[in-house]
Amino acid sequence: MEDRIVQFIAGLRAAGVRVSLAESQDAIQATSHIGITDRAMFKSALSATLIKEKKDVPIFEKLFPLYFNMGTPPLIPVGGQLTPEQQALLRAAMRALIGELSDLVQRLMAGKQLSREEMERLAKMLGADRSRRPEDIPRLTRQMLQKMGMGDLMEQIETLLQQLAEMGMTREALDQIRQELEANAQNLERQVNQFLGQSLADRLTEQPPQKGDPDLMDRHFGSLSESEIKELRREVARLAARLRSRIALRQKKGDGKIFDAKTTMRENIRHGGVPFEMHWKKKRLKPKFALICDMSESMRDVIEFMLRLMYELHDQVSRARSFGFYDHLEDVTDEFSSNRPDEAIAYVKRRFPYRPYGTDLGFCLADFFHTYMDSIDHRTTIIFLGDGRNNYNDPRLDLVQDLTRRARKVVWFNPESNYEWGSGDSDMLKYQPLVSAVHQVSNLRQLAEAVDKLFS
Repeated sequence: MEDRIVQFIAGLRAAGVRVSLAESQDAIQATSHIGITDRAMFKSALSATLIKEKKDVPIFEKLFPLYFNMGTPPLIPVGGQLTPEQQALLRAAMRALIGELSDLVQRLMAGKQLSREEMERLAKMLGADRSRRPEDIPRLTRQMLQKMGMGDLMEQIETLLQQLAEMGMTREALDQIRQELEANAQNLERQVNQFLGQSLADRLTEQPPQKGDPDLMDRHFGSLSESEIKELRREVARLAARLRSRIALRQKKGDGKIFDAKTTMRENIRHGGVPFEMHWKKKRLKPKFALICDMSESMRDVIEFMLRLMYELHDQVSRARSFGFYDHLEDVTDEFSSNRPDEAIAYVKRRFPYRPYGTDLGFCLADFFHTYMDSIDHRTTIIFLGDGRNNYNDPRLDLVQDLTRRARKVVWFNPESNYEWGSGDSDMLKYQPLVSAVHQVSNLRQLAEAVDKLFS
């Protein structure tokens, strides 16, 4: 356990927490007296000896379960409590559906755990082996499970249960099989989640972040450590100053006047339709924005840096409304406008508690149309900030089309690489032709360029 505590301290340091040698010794001494039987006391001892500043508490809370987890229940073969006759029916149903049931269903039926080699292969395929953020783990867990076929699992289970019902399996036995399959699926999700957490802990321990990285602007948000994020936050103000100068130069070109042909013709009817008094209309330079943010955990950093840029450019904006969505939609304008971006996101996240596979943009779009359409007019630019993943729910493309007709334009900021669009439960390739533009915003440079184009 002492070695694990040393690794935990290294992980804290890699995430930007200052821990001295004396404090490390205090932590090891305190936990040696308390032991590990009482997990709450063990955690309190580490917190009391290692954490000095309030801002470091969230980092401690995120890293602690990665280094000191309680393990996951094993997968067990399904049908062990059935009668011999029912078990024979189950085997016959599996044979009858051979070729129709996925490898995942067969694995869950057999109670077969994922090997470490299998998880490492999946993690490498999805780029999870490069992540340095605890916040990435829910998203990476979901992506690994989707890659294994979890998205079709419930449909596959229903196919199996229907086959068993047709073969004469009792209702009680069917319910038992369903419960055991779902329990195995949940334990498999915990196993993947635990593997990703342990892998991240090892990376934080073995590969502390490099300071003064000249390419920090081009680093993927998901690969940044806490200390690198702090450095990038300081860069935002300088970046916004350059953007503001560029926007101001654009606005100075010309006097902003546009010849108003309709008004001129209407006002000169008394002259027999021959224009005499020229009328001009002043171009409105400051745009209106409606920001619709995916509040999934994986979007946290993208949203924060987007808000930082928009706050720094607030004098260039006529009006901005902000909305958050997950499994429901809420107006979060007051939180985003009254607090610093990192604080605002923390406040808003409490209104969108995590639940597995909770994102449903289609449902939230319907709510937006019903409640908030008065915030959109022909001057409004709508910005969707999200990965376009709907967990196979209805994407409501019809509502996006209605938005594009009502608003000045609709743009989409997506942190995923474009080769991921359309994969798994992503509806991005369906949304793309309906909006004015889609920008990949996986790092600060891409995000700044996309924001700059909003003011073009």
